[in-house]
Amino acid sequence: MGEHSYPDSDSVISSNHELLASVAGSFGQAKEAITHHYHKSFRGFSAKLTPEQAQKLRETESVISVFESKTNQLHTTHSWDFLGVNNVPQNNAKVESKSDTIVGVIDTGIWPESESFNDNGLGPVPKRFKGECVAGDQFTVNNCNRKIIGARIYPKGYEAKYGPLESFNATFFRSPRDSDGHGTHTASTVAGSVVNNVSLFGIASGTARGGMPSARLAIYKTCWFVACTDADNLAAFDDAISDGVDIISISVGSRPDGFFDDPISIGSYHAFKKGILVSTSAGNSGFATTKTAPWLLTVAASSIDREFNSNVQLGNSKMLMGSSLNPLKMDKFHPVIFARDAAAAGVTEGEASLCFNGTLDRKLIKGKIVVCSGLGIENPDVVVREGGGVGMVLSIDSLFGLNEYSLQYVIPTTVLDRNEVQVLQNYVSRSKNPTAKISPTKTILNATRAPKMAFFSSIGPNTITPDIIKPDITAPGVRILAAWSPVSIESTAGRSVDYNIISGTSMSCPHASGIAAMVKSHHPSWSPAAIKSAIMTTANAMDNTKRAILQNPSDSPASPFNYGSGHVNPIAALDPGLVYDFGSKDLIDFLCSTRAYATQIQMLTGKKVACKSPPVPMYNLNYPSIGVANMNGSVTIVRTVTYYGHGPAVFDSKVELDSPTGVKVKATVKPKQLKFKEAGEKMIFSVSFVADKTNHGSLVFGSLTWSSGNKYKVRSPIGLNLASAIQVRGK
Repeated sequence: MGEHSYPDSDSVISSNHELLASVAGSFGQAKEAITHHYHKSFRGFSAKLTPEQAQKLRETESVISVFESKTNQLHTTHSWDFLGVNNVPQNNAKVESKSDTIVGVIDTGIWPESESFNDNGLGPVPKRFKGECVAGDQFTVNNCNRKIIGARIYPKGYEAKYGPLESFNATFFRSPRDSDGHGTHTASTVAGSVVNNVSLFGIASGTARGGMPSARLAIYKTCWFVACTDADNLAAFDDAISDGVDIISISVGSRPDGFFDDPISIGSYHAFKKGILVSTSAGNSGFATTKTAPWLLTVAASSIDREFNSNVQLGNSKMLMGSSLNPLKMDKFHPVIFARDAAAAGVTEGEASLCFNGTLDRKLIKGKIVVCSGLGIENPDVVVREGGGVGMVLSIDSLFGLNEYSLQYVIPTTVLDRNEVQVLQNYVSRSKNPTAKISPTKTILNATRAPKMAFFSSIGPNTITPDIIKPDITAPGVRILAAWSPVSIESTAGRSVDYNIISGTSMSCPHASGIAAMVKSHHPSWSPAAIKSAIMTTANAMDNTKRAILQNPSDSPASPFNYGSGHVNPIAALDPGLVYDFGSKDLIDFLCSTRAYATQIQMLTGKKVACKSPPVPMYNLNYPSIGVANMNGSVTIVRTVTYYGHGPAVFDSKVELDSPTGVKVKATVKPKQLKFKEAGEKMIFSVSFVADKTNHGSLVFGSLTWSSGNKYKVRSPIGLNLASAIQVRGK
């Protein structure tokens, strides 16, 4: 493929035809064989050739090269490939069609020059969008385009609490420009354009893309120096709703407060009323999720089938399996020393093993690979480098989720689990001159059982309204590669990068947001609850080995308190078959069931409220999952489903319950079969659960699945607490 000096494209095409005709036999046959002409930046073509014809072209003096057009797999940093989005059949290619779907991202801003935000192939900005592109520090209105169609900033709440932004000794932009990287990462995961040849220094190389590359982005910067105030978040919700976005994605943490004093719950409720689904992160505490409102899509984090191996070769040729994001290469073997054996004067072995500042004897670690224990509040790699060390091995207990760390280091570094460290210890103790070499990271695909729940991902039960199972679903959130702000270098060991690998429910949330945008583009009239139902009821509770999704670190089977309805399945969500829908009136009944004061509900909803007596049970909100927090012997739940399909359909029910030993729970579905004549038809069913009264105190999990042949499997997780130990706030 070379440059050309032809006066116009027609001349290039004509010349290509002539060249191909020399081996194809005629001008007509050449035209028939041509697939593509390349005539703008360089000259070339693709064509269907026999091996003999290809060889004749290779022997032609004017031809630079001839090579086979192989099939390349999109990797999307691999997460979207793992979700199956890149394998959509051609007859379902609407996933990639042009769209006017608008996703509002509330985060740290955006780096507009990233290739992930190019607007190639996009049409005009949707006329219904009422947002603004706010100019500011190193950001002009020209930084917005047909991809980034709006950008606003919200510093007032932050400055009111912490003082002027300029008083902080840190890089920032008083504009939508992102100095942190987090917002750029989440925005590109939702709707980043397709970008080839992306990697982090060769790690996780492939083609980057968002869940819906054709969607538009409206950016709302509320976070400054990794902190976002409630006041600013609410202002962003107010604008986003008014601007006309379809989906809001917010990967921001909050306290597990009630619905009436949590700004994300309040803002998202108003978004729900206006037909906007809000997708949000479950939290990274590993404990109770903070996002409990039923009108939110709460997203947990899980892994994908990709590993980053940075192994350690010992001087005796033995190889230790390590994990790291290590782009640095060691050209030779270096001596190895355990940090505890290099304690500075007056420092205990235990203190030295953590490699804190001032704990290591520089003379002992100079020129060596230092083995440090655990992750402290300081940067042990910096301490080792400043002391003259040339590499570091981190000894991390496998219980802490070895493969979930996405830290980067200033010197060659890898992380070993306890078993590999023991092998290293034996080698060091028995060798007079122990040496090792740390290898740069290699990306391994299809390498592991996945998804697996991330150890940091916040879990249920729902501490506010325990009859609603939270989180709702799980999505890829471990070591995700996406666009980054090149001025944000704290997490990249001081290196400026355009794409970065990080972990968190902040990464899983935009995956779900992208899927929600896809569903919205296919079903523009669907309510937020219907979109949420489609995502939840098509999720998978099995991993890539057809076994139950596991927890980390215990490797025991996960439950709906870990993953909600399961792992997202984007393609199935586009055509779920049945939908559980609910609206604002249903939510008022739900809020009444929480025993909230009428004045509180009125403040949130803006309407006078007269709660029903007795109230509608909380567990009877028409939710896609089934939760009962306090089941005294028996309970009956009621649901309504709407059929969305083509022609008549029959759905058969199946209940599966995994009861603990000694616990007996029986489930009865009425009717057992649902018969629909046409799309849009609604049907009501009930599920009655009866438990052995002598076996209270147990959690029973399971599922209800409505199946229509092999086409639809509409699955709802079940969680029953036979004797509630969960205290509901306000009761």
